[in-house]
Amino acid sequence: MDHGAYQDHAGYERIRSWLGDRCGISYPDHKADLLRQRLARVTRSFSLTDLDELAGTIIKGDRHDVELAVMHAASTNHTYFFREPEVLDTFAKNILPQLNQREQMRIWSAAASTGDEAYTIAMLVAEHLGMHALNKLMILGTDISAPVLERAELGVFSSRQIAQMDPGIRQKYMIPTGIEQHRVKEELRNTCTFRRLNLKATPYPFAKQFQVVFCRNILYYFEPEDQAATLRALYDATEPGGWLITSVTEAVRDLCPGWIPVTTGIYRRAG
Repeated sequence: MDHGAYQDHAGYERIRSWLGDRCGISYPDHKADLLRQRLARVTRSFSLTDLDELAGTIIKGDRHDVELAVMHAASTNHTYFFREPEVLDTFAKNILPQLNQREQMRIWSAAASTGDEAYTIAMLVAEHLGMHALNKLMILGTDISAPVLERAELGVFSSRQIAQMDPGIRQKYMIPTGIEQHRVKEELRNTCTFRRLNLKATPYPFAKQFQVVFCRNILYYFEPEDQAATLRALYDATEPGGWLITSVTEAVRDLCPGWIPVTTGIYRRAG
């Protein structure tokens, strides 16, 4: 291995280690090429020489903009509307009617990315409970990446992101805006608030608990101990009797026994 290649490899490993320590994001070896491509874009955009210099910059800790760019590059953000529809269908048919009996519906989208999930939830509420139910709906969307949250607040999405969406739903709740873009209607946008949050920074700073927490497609980027700590913190942030919605591929019970399995991807807090 020549000196340049060695430095590049060492820089990559330092960044990977930093991501694990700082964000709880674990990148397996088979995804190394993907992460390297993304980090190369960050290196170019900040006019840094190589991954070794990028690693030194973020570890030094005085360039918050570079740190955020690396976090943003590492968190996948491959998201779209109505992802894993079978889980959403169960949520809409079995959980929403129970929430509708409450004075306020408090839902947290814990890995919100560009807001696709948060707005999907708002559409499900409008579709199954009626537009009037939006008046008592409060959805919080959080993510570690500031750039994606800015896009979430705009509520503007490309055709690719809404490709899975039923055309009738799209016509009801989105307005064409520009070429190949649609914007979520204001009534639905008003139910969603977006804030920056590192899921690894437990416990979470919420004054009131949520009735439902969506935490999908993020836990498997964490090491097992961080998964367990996150699930315990999510448990504390959820009302007794409240629900956790995860990805169908993520196992929860072994890591935090308090979550009782309901069906694939859905757990309930005891109480």
